[in-house]
Amino acid sequence: MDFSFTEEQRLLRDSVRKLLQKHAPPEYVRKHDRERTYPEELFAACAEAGLLALPFPEEYGGAGGSLLDMTIVAEEIARVSADLVMAYTGNIFCGLNLVRMATEEQKRYWLPKLIKGEIKFSISMSEPDAGSDIGAMRTTAVRDGNEWVIEGRKIWASMAGAKDNVINLYVKTDPKAHYRQGLSLFLVDNDTPGLSLRKLDMLGRRSTGTYELTFDKVRVAPDRLVGGENKGWDVVMSGLQVERASSAAGNVGAAQGVVDLAVRYAKERKQFGRPIGANQAIAHMLADMATEVEAARTLMWRAAWMVSTGQDALREITMAKLFTSETYVKIASQGMQVLGGFGYSAEFDMERHFRDSRAATIAAGTSQIQRNLIANLMGLKVQ
Repeated sequence: MDFSFTEEQRLLRDSVRKLLQKHAPPEYVRKHDRERTYPEELFAACAEAGLLALPFPEEYGGAGGSLLDMTIVAEEIARVSADLVMAYTGNIFCGLNLVRMATEEQKRYWLPKLIKGEIKFSISMSEPDAGSDIGAMRTTAVRDGNEWVIEGRKIWASMAGAKDNVINLYVKTDPKAHYRQGLSLFLVDNDTPGLSLRKLDMLGRRSTGTYELTFDKVRVAPDRLVGGENKGWDVVMSGLQVERASSAAGNVGAAQGVVDLAVRYAKERKQFGRPIGANQAIAHMLADMATEVEAARTLMWRAAWMVSTGQDALREITMAKLFTSETYVKIASQGMQVLGGFGYSAEFDMERHFRDSRAATIAAGTSQIQRNLIANLMGLKVQ
């Protein structure tokens, strides 16, 4: 089994690093985190460089690349910021759902706009009483003449307030049916009349933003329904492995970014006349951190490779999501310890990683949900 990069993939990685050095230097990342503003310039630069086009079919303006290409980009962006990578992967994850489930007319309308950066996509599924429990979803869409009318409330909607964003909204269209038979996906512009957004004050991941959405008789046209009425669960499942692959890649990249910061600091910071990295206690901590990140990377790459080659990798990609998210949390905590008081200061990037990492084991399925799924795949039938 060969996980080495092709020459094209090496060039891709190098080009992404150069793009980030130019468009997302540390002061840029800190500014957007501090001001809680969406990285519009970086998003535009990614679109112009063709990074949004990578995994999409050529007939819609894409580059015809693979999931592995997307994970390369995701890991590099997350190495700079676990928050900013959402501005990349969230769009692609939603777009690939359209590739698999939308009508041909919908694909030809939406995908070129997304690939060119003219619009953005975000996902909204969670509700105040329906997080991991999708069956508790209460937001509904009801037919009224030739339109659908949406009523309800959503929460934890990442990126929903970004400029020109189209919310990929999951709602109940048959409240009496089991959620696997009564869920539907609609594409809703974030400036649609009747939709109000409230940006939430979150601990971390402040740049892309997290929102509460309220739908008060929001009317959408029938061509905004993706995958067919009551087929939303099929859309969710079709994109599950890609979502977890991109999440795992982001966790690995962010954890590597923490190691980079900690090693650099340990080489420069002197106490008692020598760099602190010369002390065995610090050196061994850094060695363990680097080893754990490499283990997470290997697990992620194997799972992503399986998905990209068309294999059923639900078990492997779930393990990768679980392990990489918990690795990021652990590594960020250790990185704080290496930097000491400087790590605790908002003037240093380690503090941001510490805040951002706490979402890794919650977003895109909690660690507890991942463990339940893995156990069930082992035949343990966890309730």
